[in-house]
Amino acid sequence: MASNQALILNTMDPELSEVRHTVQEALHTLSSSKDGVQISEALRSVKVYLDGMKNPVLPREREEFSKIYFSTFLRCLVSKLSPDWLELLPAGQLEELWDSFFLEGPADQAFLVLIESIIVTVGLSYPLMKMAQVLSRFLKMGRLAELMWEMCQQKVPRGSSLLQETLLSKVVCLPDHLSNQMKEQSLPLFFPQNYFPLLGEEMIQVLQRISDSLRGGSDCSIFFLSQILAKVCIHGRQKEILGVLVPRLTELTQADCIWQRLSWRLMESVPDRGMEAVVSGLIQEAPGDRVLSRLLGNLVMKNKKAQFVVTRKCLLLQYRYSTEVLQNLLGYLALDSHRRTLLLQVLKDLLETWGSSSAVKHSPVEQQLYVSKAILICLSHLKESEIDHIREELLTAMMGGVQCHIESSLPQVRHVGMIVAETISSRIHLEGPHLKFQYEENKLTRELLSLVNLKPAAASPPASGSPVVPAPAAQADCLSPEGKAHQEEEKDKGSDSDLDSDDELVPYDMSRDKELKNAKAPVYIRDCLEALTSSEDVERWEVTLQVLESLIRRSPAATKEVSAELAKVLLHLEEKTCMEGFEMLRQRALVAVTVTEPVQVAQYLTSQFYAMNYSLRQRMDILDVLVLAAQELSSPRSLEKAKIPGPPEPGVQLLPAPLTPQSNKVPSDDWRRIVEERIKNKTRRFAKGSSRSSTANGPNKFNSVVGYFFFPLIERFDRPLVTFDLLGEDSLVLGRLVHTVGILMYFAINTTAAVPMGKALLEFVWTLRFHTDAYVRQGLLYSISSILWSVPAERLLGDLTDELLETRSWLAAVTENDPDEDCRKLAMQALLLMEKLKDRLQIGSS
Repeated sequence: MASNQALILNTMDPELSEVRHTVQEALHTLSSSKDGVQISEALRSVKVYLDGMKNPVLPREREEFSKIYFSTFLRCLVSKLSPDWLELLPAGQLEELWDSFFLEGPADQAFLVLIESIIVTVGLSYPLMKMAQVLSRFLKMGRLAELMWEMCQQKVPRGSSLLQETLLSKVVCLPDHLSNQMKEQSLPLFFPQNYFPLLGEEMIQVLQRISDSLRGGSDCSIFFLSQILAKVCIHGRQKEILGVLVPRLTELTQADCIWQRLSWRLMESVPDRGMEAVVSGLIQEAPGDRVLSRLLGNLVMKNKKAQFVVTRKCLLLQYRYSTEVLQNLLGYLALDSHRRTLLLQVLKDLLETWGSSSAVKHSPVEQQLYVSKAILICLSHLKESEIDHIREELLTAMMGGVQCHIESSLPQVRHVGMIVAETISSRIHLEGPHLKFQYEENKLTRELLSLVNLKPAAASPPASGSPVVPAPAAQADCLSPEGKAHQEEEKDKGSDSDLDSDDELVPYDMSRDKELKNAKAPVYIRDCLEALTSSEDVERWEVTLQVLESLIRRSPAATKEVSAELAKVLLHLEEKTCMEGFEMLRQRALVAVTVTEPVQVAQYLTSQFYAMNYSLRQRMDILDVLVLAAQELSSPRSLEKAKIPGPPEPGVQLLPAPLTPQSNKVPSDDWRRIVEERIKNKTRRFAKGSSRSSTANGPNKFNSVVGYFFFPLIERFDRPLVTFDLLGEDSLVLGRLVHTVGILMYFAINTTAAVPMGKALLEFVWTLRFHTDAYVRQGLLYSISSILWSVPAERLLGDLTDELLETRSWLAAVTENDPDEDCRKLAMQALLLMEKLKDRLQIGSS
């Protein structure tokens, strides 16, 4: 290696003989001598060319050494690195002299030699650990800032310096290089979570020096810092480096125009390939829209890539950002008059997506919610003059979009559409009538309504969001003397009336009072039929409906005689008065009739489900009654009162699991059982029999009638009627039907009809597996789980092998590709259940 270095030095310019001669002699000594004193003198003879020495040499010679000879000399030092060589002088003198060349010489060359030497070192060794320690000291001494400052001072056109590209790669990839070489022995400073914040601090130091240089009238480039920032963000380390840069830049740019210019230039100089990573990271870390405006400036107006990221990708192509980030992003566009044109364009694009029926059907609910939030935030920032220019476009988008959302089977989508339509209507018709919908108040609706009431950034409302009303005492202080006198007169006049006031009387407690009714409750089923069909006495009609369920359960024989007629009356029964709990009483009576005479009533209800002249509400009531009746028939006698909900509302998952009532309350008189349990827990027994908990048992009444509930529901689903089309616009009822047959399949566990029901349901699911409505697909996936749960595993794998293989492939595709999150979860659960059944069968056969 010494001969190669000498050959390099001999090819140098012969006029620069003094520096070349000194370096050549030092290299010869290092390669041949084993005398510590002689090596030390050779090193010191070269060290005089480093900056900061007491006996400085000519600047020309120092520059010659740093540009031509320094890297070669450092590589020679690395080649001599060994414990024996460093111990040629006592007390670590040679080691300290060796370190000084890397810690005091030109930072860029020292850094490159260290990194390249670490990369080419094979296996853990003393030289590797020593160079890692020196590199750690290099970083702690702030030499990385020196390196970046040297690059900022060079007048090199963009993209034309190989040295800059090499340094950029090594600086950003330092944690990767060190972890690849040192494995678990890597120093904590080289961990990404520690290194990149340090890099951010060093960048702030360089920016401070650039700021001082600009104030002094000197010019320098910021492009190298922008490249580092872009490459770090591309590697996915936005949080680590921007977590340091953003707070410091927020503070420094608050009242300093030079720092604002530095921040703008830092962002504008980011290469296009890193613009998305930098901008997306910045909008997440910025604490507010005003801070984001100070840091970015008008970047979106100057850079097309930044404009695309802010106005398209972050809003329409992604939906991973929080509401606060959306507020920052759109508030940034609204803060500047030039950027407000982009805000209007963004609103138009969002409304176009929001009003697309295809987007509503095929986009995930989370993305639709994200777009709706962005629309509400945009509307809160618009001025009246801006709304006047786009009033017609807003009206057209509102009319088309609200129809698409209301037609959805998912309640979240419907609620979102209602709130957005209400907001648009209130903004375009300030004085006229506004759209008003009825929807359930929940966490989602409250969040959306809070965005509606969001004030523009220019306004600064009170922190509580409510107007500040002065206290009475403060109001009195503000009155003039005449006003105070008038107020005193009013007090005197009112004092007499206060004596006669009834405000202090305690109201009588009437919470337990019961309304007295003249009508007597009927005692026979036929009397109930007559009262519900022909009676015009409202009180008698209400009393009859209240006692009907108990009469049906007490008189099963009489109920069976008129079960079909009674079911027909209840199905068509309409509320005559504003009776509290009418729907619940009607449903309970229908369930009681179905349980009492399941065959006849189930045949009637299933036939009426596909009949003409029924509303969608009545058809869904039929499904609810069948599910509740099946639950009661399939449960043991002691569990018949356990209530199970009907087919779940869209967006609610219902997994096949035993449903049993639980209570955490302990009766006050149950002290004996508590004492016995304590004695039992504290008693040590050496042998005891297996304990079995007493469970309710009894015949499954659903076994003999399950076919009347199940098969008629799936026979005619593909035959449209004039007012009822399950495969068309009535997808909500189809979703309820699919969930219903899945629940009936679950209740058929351990019945003789489970196998044919499973085959029929599997064919039914396979026909609808590509349905566009997410609620329908959720029901299909739930039905698959019900089949796996209810049909014996031996029969599944024996009779339905091919169908199960196809179903497994479909479930895997749904898990990966379905846009709805609930569908993906249900598909994954079905796959896990399928694997458990297969494992259980293999264990049993072995």
